[in-house]
Amino acid sequence: GTLAAFFSIFSPHRFNYRSTHHLTTNGFYEFLNWFDERSWYPLGRIVGGTVYPGLMVTAGLIHYVLNLLHLTVHIRDVCVFLAPVFSGLTSISTFLLTRELWNQGAGLLAACFIAIVPGYISRSVAGSFDNEGIAIFALQFTYYLWVKSIKTGSVFWSIGCCLSYFYMVSAWGGYVFIINLIPLHVFVLLLMQRYSRRVYIAYSTFYIVGLVLSMQIPFVGFQPIRTSEHMAAAGVFALLQAYALLQYLKDRLTKQEFQTLFFLGVSLAAGVVFLTVIYLTYTGEFLCHYTCTYAKIHIPIIASVSEHQPTTWVSFFFDLHILVCTFPAGLWFCIKNVNDERVFVALYAISAVYFAGVMVRLMLTLTPVVCMLSAIAFSSVFEHYLGDDMKRENPPVEDSKEGLGPNIKSIVTMLMLMLLMMFAVHCTWVTSNAYSSPSVVLASYNNDGTRNILDDFREAYYWLRQNTDEHARVMSWWDYGYQIAGMANRTTLVDNNTWNNSHIALVGKAMSSNESAAYEIMRSLDVDYVLIIFGGVIGYSGDDINKFLWMVRIAEGEHPKDIRESDYFTPQGEFRVDKAGSPVLLNCLMYKMSYYRFGEMQLDFRTPPGFDRTRNAEIGNKDIKFKHLEEAFTSEHWLVRIYKVKKLENREPLERSFVMLFSSLYLNVWQGTELLKPG
Repeated sequence: GTLAAFFSIFSPHRFNYRSTHHLTTNGFYEFLNWFDERSWYPLGRIVGGTVYPGLMVTAGLIHYVLNLLHLTVHIRDVCVFLAPVFSGLTSISTFLLTRELWNQGAGLLAACFIAIVPGYISRSVAGSFDNEGIAIFALQFTYYLWVKSIKTGSVFWSIGCCLSYFYMVSAWGGYVFIINLIPLHVFVLLLMQRYSRRVYIAYSTFYIVGLVLSMQIPFVGFQPIRTSEHMAAAGVFALLQAYALLQYLKDRLTKQEFQTLFFLGVSLAAGVVFLTVIYLTYTGEFLCHYTCTYAKIHIPIIASVSEHQPTTWVSFFFDLHILVCTFPAGLWFCIKNVNDERVFVALYAISAVYFAGVMVRLMLTLTPVVCMLSAIAFSSVFEHYLGDDMKRENPPVEDSKEGLGPNIKSIVTMLMLMLLMMFAVHCTWVTSNAYSSPSVVLASYNNDGTRNILDDFREAYYWLRQNTDEHARVMSWWDYGYQIAGMANRTTLVDNNTWNNSHIALVGKAMSSNESAAYEIMRSLDVDYVLIIFGGVIGYSGDDINKFLWMVRIAEGEHPKDIRESDYFTPQGEFRVDKAGSPVLLNCLMYKMSYYRFGEMQLDFRTPPGFDRTRNAEIGNKDIKFKHLEEAFTSEHWLVRIYKVKKLENREPLERSFVMLFSSLYLNVWQGTELLKPG
């Protein structure tokens, strides 16, 4: 029963599971060349070249080793428990990194913080089989090895850093954060005149070996030498070589010769950088992939994802609690006692805060450094108030007053322990209430506190699996593509990979058009069933009507002549589903599929028939009839609705008539040819 519960949590990541299962069943090379015909119909998807394979390979390797040791474990069990296992490794790597930055006590606190903090545990609960589950470990371990490389100047630690970076590249697209933060660290060290032989060896080894290794991942390929987000690393590498050359020449040239050479070198470098920036800006590549703001303004499909919205203060407190307030103190301690590695953690913190503020999803990269710096802050306070006074060179002034020192120590210690206790209670509550529930099973609470389980998603997917042809093609919005392919085992048109914007826009156009126009699109795509999510009965706000404007915007980007967002608003600029709503909206396919037969339903005696609880409005179009679709299935709480696309009437007899006609013509021509032959 526990395993079944875990597996239901993990179901949104069923594509990763399907890929891992294919890998373990058919081998690594078959996985790299696997063409998945059940997704992105009729295009399909070459999985090996469009995924970061680190997650699948990790799970497959663990499964192989366990079976090699005669421990019979199903690959599903490995996938379910992979994230918790790697969260333990993340705690260890965070301890090692914090110990290198400060001391062992701070490292232990940091490990404890990241083990329970909601900002990371949301991606490391059992069943969360996603890239981030292993990527944060790779991120922290890469940074630990980088700090060791900087401190020692050893090629051994640098090569270890490259291997860890290679693993990170194979696991998650967030490796771009590493390949920009480490060059930034080196650049700032040069500005601070902290150049040393250790820095030169560490970065030169990391850049060259890491570049070659990262290009071995098929999905990455030649991006490290071609795209703008990797250019900073190349620029810092060139700058470091030039700086090292100047340091070498400085000892072998006169002062006048060196100044002349330095002026020419700087002028030439500035000119090259200026021309490069102009070229990249002109070609439209400069920062297009790296700047979140650009993506959110110009690419609607990115802006439509809730995880890509700006982070609110509530989210910061919800995911980090008291650490939000204490980590600036840890940052101050690092800046106050700065060295090479503390410069790195300061840059890490500042850049992570910026990106986490821009995008909710990047809270994941902020969480580890917040835990580290907060641990440093708590550790410093505890050392100051609980350490041996005789071992301190500068004891606090209050310690010199008899009786006052112990009282202040006790008060501060009790306050710190209370904060830590509140943090632990908050983490436990958030984990149990927000991050331990299955994503496909919803729960609602009555006024008396009793809980209702809404299992509509699994009910609908099971119906699809049992009542439709195994080759049936299901059209839905891309949010549900992985779930339909994984749980219903049916072919989908679009899914969460979102690699083809024009194909998603075509689905959005079908949803936004009237039934006749939508039917032509569905016929061209061989659609058999259409699945939508409707929350008007139970008040579920994440349904397709609330997502509808994003479908319109994405469709308008590819089909501006047919779809215009302004057509779906009232003259006053409002998006309404009642009688005052736009006629275009009230007659589009999404509206009709959502509210079909809903106008006859009266939810309670206080509201009229057809009252939408999600939008708090009585719908404007209650007389909905279909010509080309028919209702096939509606789940218990109306959360999932499935419609069957009708075939053309008399299509089969007409086709048979054409076949018979052409056959008779062929026979007549053939017989005539035979009669004309001599003899």
